Amino acid sequence: MDFLYRLNQAQLAKAIFPLGNIYKREVREIAEHAGLHVFDKKDSTGICFIGERPFREFLMRYLPTKPGEIRALDDNRLLGEHQGLMYHTIGQRKGLHIGGIKGNDVVVGEHDAWYVAAKDMHANVLYVVQGHAHPALQRERLVAGDLNWISGRAPRTNWVYSAKPRYRTADQPCEIDSLTTERAEIAFASPQWAVTPGQSVVVYESRVCLGGGIIL
Repeated sequence: MDFLYRLNQAQLAKAIFPLGNIYKREVREIAEHAGLHVFDKKDSTGICFIGERPFREFLMRYLPTKPGEIRALDDNRLLGEHQGLMYHTIGQRKGLHIGGIKGNDVVVGEHDAWYVAAKDMHANVLYVVQGHAHPALQRERLVAGDLNWISGRAPRTNWVYSAKPRYRTADQPCEIDSLTTERAEIAFASPQWAVTPGQSVVVYESRVCLGGGIIL
């Protein structure tokens, strides 16, 4: 429900959340007792308006392919070809079709999986690294823009909050180092994996959602 951080007070004043005070497991129990056959249905992880289908397949119906190079970030080796940078996201593992290529980094195993680490939009190059724990996939800080604070009042800086920089991850301890009306600089207590420009970062104080912004 992290998308709700974009709402303002005027919108929330007209919103009703009839299940807002109970946990999902309780909703499932109520549904079971009511005889609803979907009470134990698996949670959906798809995009609600297109359903459970391959995301790349959906995009290809509207965005023409734009092939380019896949290169290793560490040594700039040419590893393969992608069909379009828009089909890939930071931290992506599947769909690269370079799994049999060995890496040169002695820190990781030769056969560790490859992950998307960066995209050069100007040169149309997709950069990848080998190993889930590669340093290029870890970030201790991020900058966010297009900010929205639900209460209409910005949070204070240098105060302990938590933030969710990636969908379906646990809230992470952080501080807001600097804040203007347009940008927020957030520092995490520990490195975060695959922080992705274009995705949302949502900030909390205890169990209260304060708002957030788009990662730059």
